[in-house]
Amino acid sequence: MSYVYRVDGSIAHAQACAAGPWDPSMQHGGAPASLIAWAVERMPMREPMHVARMTLDLIRPVPVAPLEIKIDVQRDGRKIQVCNVTLLHEGVACVRATVLKIRQAETELPDLVIDEQVTLPGPEQGRESRIRFTDYEQFAGGVTLRSVRGSFGELGPGAVWFRAHRQIIEGEPITPLMRAAMTGDFCNGVSAVLDFNEWIFINADLTISLSRMPVGEWILLDAQTWLGDHGAGLAFAKLGDERGYFGRAIQSLVIERRPK
Repeated sequence: MSYVYRVDGSIAHAQACAAGPWDPSMQHGGAPASLIAWAVERMPMREPMHVARMTLDLIRPVPVAPLEIKIDVQRDGRKIQVCNVTLLHEGVACVRATVLKIRQAETELPDLVIDEQVTLPGPEQGRESRIRFTDYEQFAGGVTLRSVRGSFGELGPGAVWFRAHRQIIEGEPITPLMRAAMTGDFCNGVSAVLDFNEWIFINADLTISLSRMPVGEWILLDAQTWLGDHGAGLAFAKLGDERGYFGRAIQSLVIERRPK
C-alpha cells in the first residue's frame, strides 16, 4: 500500500499498513501520531506558530478502520495555541491528544547558543535494520532504518535513524512534524529490555517535545527503557537530525507476559 490513510473530510480511512506489531487489526501508535500531527498543522492560527509539544493518550486500541478527527481549540492567543484532538471509531474515542503551539518569532540568540551536536554516526554509516516480528504488512514497513547503536531485536538502549518512505496521507507530503511524531512512537521497540516473543510492552501514551522542527528526512531516535516492578515502565529518547538534537519523546509502558 502506497499510503497509510485516505482522508475524506473529517474521516481518515486507515489502510492495512497502519497495523502495529501486536495485532494486525490494531494500528501502530506512530500512525495516529502522524495523523494528528498532519491535522493540527492544517488548523488556522491567529499568528504563525509551530508545535512545541504533542501528548497522546492511547485510550484504547486503535483499530485499522475509519477514524473521525475532532479538534477543539482551548486557547487561541497571540503567543500560544492549545487544542485537543480526538480520534474516534464509531463514536468511541480511541486517542485523545493535547497539542501546544508557540508563536514563531525572529530572535537573534548569542553565538554561544547552539544545538547539542549528535556525536553518533549518521544514517549513511548505520547498519540497515528491519522489523521482522510479524509476517503481515505493518506500519514499520513504510520506514527505512539505519542502526548506529543496538538494533531492533537487541536488548538494551539503542540509537536508530528513521526515514519514512511511505505517504501517511494519500497525496500529501510527510512534514517534519509528522516525521518526528511517528519516529517518537518507536522508543519502546528501539530500546526494548524484554524479549518480544515472551513479553508485551505496549505504550499507553506518547509525548514529544520540540525546541524546533527537524530538518531533512532522517530522524535519529536515541532511546532507552526503564522498567518498574509493578507492571509499568518508561521508554524515552532524544530526537536528532543532521543539525543536532531538537526534541525528546517519552512513552509510559504497560508490561505483561504474553499468554501461553
